[in-house]
Amino acid sequence: MKIKILILTFFLGIVPFMAYSETDRPVAYEGIVLDKVSNEPIPYVSIVLSDRGVITKTNEQGKFTLFTKSNVTSKSKIKVTCVGYKSELLTLPADQKELEIKLTPQTESLTEVTVKKEKYINKNNPAVELIKKVIENKDRNRKEAIEYYENEKYEKIQFAINNITPDLKNKKIFKHFQFVFDNIDSLKNAGQKILPVYMKEEISNYYFQRNPRKVKEVVTAHKAVSFAGFDNKGIEDNIKYLYQDINIYDNNISFLSTQFLSPIAGSAPVYYRYYILDTIQSGKDKCVKMYFGSRNKEDMLFQGYLYIMLDGSYAIKRVELSVSKDINLNWIKDVKVIQEFEKKENNDWVMSSDQISINFGITKKSRGLFGQKIVTYSNYKFNSLQPESVFKGKSIQMLDSAKHRDNEYWDLHRQLKLTNSEAGTYTAMDSVQKVPVFRRAINLATVVLFGYEDLGKFEIGPVNTFYMYNPIEGVRLRFGGRSTDKFSKNINLETYAAYGFTDNRFKYYLGGSYSFTDRGLLAFPVKSLKMSIQNETQLPGQQMQFLMEDNFLLSIKRGVNDKLFYNKTFKVEHLNEFENHFSYTLGYKFTNQAPGGSLRFNYTDYLADHNDVSNLNISEFYLNLRYAPHESFYQGKTFRIPYYSKYPIFELRYNVGSKALKNDYNYQMLRFSIRKRFFFSVLGYSDVVWEAGKIFGKVPYPLLNIPQANQTYSYQIESYNMMNFLEFVTDQYTSLLVDHTFNGFFFNKIPLIKHLNWREMVTCKVLYGNVSKTNDPAVNGDLFKLPVEPDGTPITYTLGETPYIEGSIGVGNIFKIFRIDLVRRFTYLDNPNVSKYGIRMRFRLDF
Repeated sequence: MKIKILILTFFLGIVPFMAYSETDRPVAYEGIVLDKVSNEPIPYVSIVLSDRGVITKTNEQGKFTLFTKSNVTSKSKIKVTCVGYKSELLTLPADQKELEIKLTPQTESLTEVTVKKEKYINKNNPAVELIKKVIENKDRNRKEAIEYYENEKYEKIQFAINNITPDLKNKKIFKHFQFVFDNIDSLKNAGQKILPVYMKEEISNYYFQRNPRKVKEVVTAHKAVSFAGFDNKGIEDNIKYLYQDINIYDNNISFLSTQFLSPIAGSAPVYYRYYILDTIQSGKDKCVKMYFGSRNKEDMLFQGYLYIMLDGSYAIKRVELSVSKDINLNWIKDVKVIQEFEKKENNDWVMSSDQISINFGITKKSRGLFGQKIVTYSNYKFNSLQPESVFKGKSIQMLDSAKHRDNEYWDLHRQLKLTNSEAGTYTAMDSVQKVPVFRRAINLATVVLFGYEDLGKFEIGPVNTFYMYNPIEGVRLRFGGRSTDKFSKNINLETYAAYGFTDNRFKYYLGGSYSFTDRGLLAFPVKSLKMSIQNETQLPGQQMQFLMEDNFLLSIKRGVNDKLFYNKTFKVEHLNEFENHFSYTLGYKFTNQAPGGSLRFNYTDYLADHNDVSNLNISEFYLNLRYAPHESFYQGKTFRIPYYSKYPIFELRYNVGSKALKNDYNYQMLRFSIRKRFFFSVLGYSDVVWEAGKIFGKVPYPLLNIPQANQTYSYQIESYNMMNFLEFVTDQYTSLLVDHTFNGFFFNKIPLIKHLNWREMVTCKVLYGNVSKTNDPAVNGDLFKLPVEPDGTPITYTLGETPYIEGSIGVGNIFKIFRIDLVRRFTYLDNPNVSKYGIRMRFRLDF
């Protein structure tokens, strides 16, 4: 969530500091394109200034702005084209800056179709019959049906602050940044004046093979705005995830971190309405223009137009997608997607251009961010099958020379000419970052959001761990930091020291990591070696250990919180990731573990004032196997956040402890888990986690499986939020978690409530397991007794035939950032210090 906050803060708040250093101002021609018959504005008309190579399109109101570097000549002509209209080639007047252009419709009526104004039904509906033909033939019309093809691809992504008004210039914040307003672009966004702040371009060669399926994209040229002090690779990855490729032929389309049902999905006629508007002639092609929209305007569906071929193929020639203003979508003011397809000599249909434009904003009326991605495809080849070597390695590979192309190369290979504002973005951003006020603002945002103060080769933090409190340690102060890439790209050092003023103990950590590649420690695929020593506390069952507990926001806990372990740990591990997203971690860990708080290591009398055993020696090797096919993620400087997708994640962990390794016990542990997100179109999505584990050998309760409980008031998805710390132990178990988000499917249909944009969540967690006789202290006197209250009441239990079950009903997207859950515990309600109901809250930022 912090990543999304940082990007929104940067673009929506700080970017107004940015300016242009251009001295040559473009000449602007503004105008409108109208239908000659109806005199109505025509949206998305292509306008090309022939002798300058300048291209623009009209907005939804039919208006356009055309920029040139200088005044036109008598040879300057503009070509105006639009599907369904006759093209026009007009001379651009040198003395007139406002234009009105009228196009003549080129249409034919559908004589076999009669549209009646009556209640919408699918039966005997010609529009539905036509869309069913499209659905029946989509498998052969999609580009993935082609045996082999390759093409050249040009991609351009731009972000700009929109709605730049004259009164903005007089605001105090811009006192030292008046040059910001020297160059404003009104070309891109419906005639609004915008200030470009980010630009990225890529040229690549794309290769596709159907059987066996193989894809490869070789980036031959790459150019992007770079922000000093930021994780620029991470920014690019986030933008790539935001602007995922849209395939209209897929049943479900991933867009803005959710999934929309395609208007030509198999089940689409159940959710969409279709209306045939006209037949049109586009060059040699005759096609039907069809409008589609949601039957219920609040559902998470598209609306727009399909242009369907009438040559018997029922292929899509053009699609225009947008979303209803009534759907439950955050931070989005407007969306427009336009895709063009063309038929090649072999009758295969391929995409020729793809344009995604999004207006972002905190509110509908606030100043926001305009983002646009334009992709063009050219030079298709269908018969020159490439050798196997082309497809080896990463699916996306960037040439070493890609980031070092000069301007001459870009001018020669760029498929779309940049406007002056676009071209100036690169140098302008470099200039802005040298302004001291801008640098201070960026540093402050980094400290607030990520918790680190950058000192060059070393950074101090995270600041949210400097203070915390718990009943055993009391007030705890901590200070530490880590090295940065300026110190070394291959070596990372991290350390901290902490002190508890109640237990009067020092804690510390000292670790180092080495990367076997020049990409850095976390750049995929990682190949690293880590070694660390640590003296720290651990809550029973908490796998995240101090990383979670050192956040002062989580210091407030419910119930009794007087149980922890004191661990002195040495660890060394090797991580090796592969291109296919399979990885293994091989490691060794030695921990000297002592009881803390009310915990005891006693064989007979748990409540004795002393411990029969002062500490445990835990020495073990471990192997972790992980496979996450097609996984994508945000890659930060020192962390990685995976993006959800439809693909599962498999993980297998094996631990072995032996007295030969100076372990106090002999045992083996096996744990397997599967995580997957299931998408249900308009009904939202479910995150499902299934896990199972077993321990082979005799071990005391600290080494049994301790379910991850949560005694804070923060709702934790993969924890048991109504379970107490160390309430249960098992040596074999299986668990299932289902967390479903409806994306406002029900709330959106309730008057008044729908305007709040709330979203419904339901969660169910089930844990089933037991402790075998081998590891039951009641049967074996040589095992530690399970913890009890001072009066002898048990507080740690073994699961019986009844599973532990808890569920919750939640309301999310409150003020766009909060989720509040009513949590219900269904079983083991007679255990001490438990509640049947609870209220939990968490922060979440999403579209």
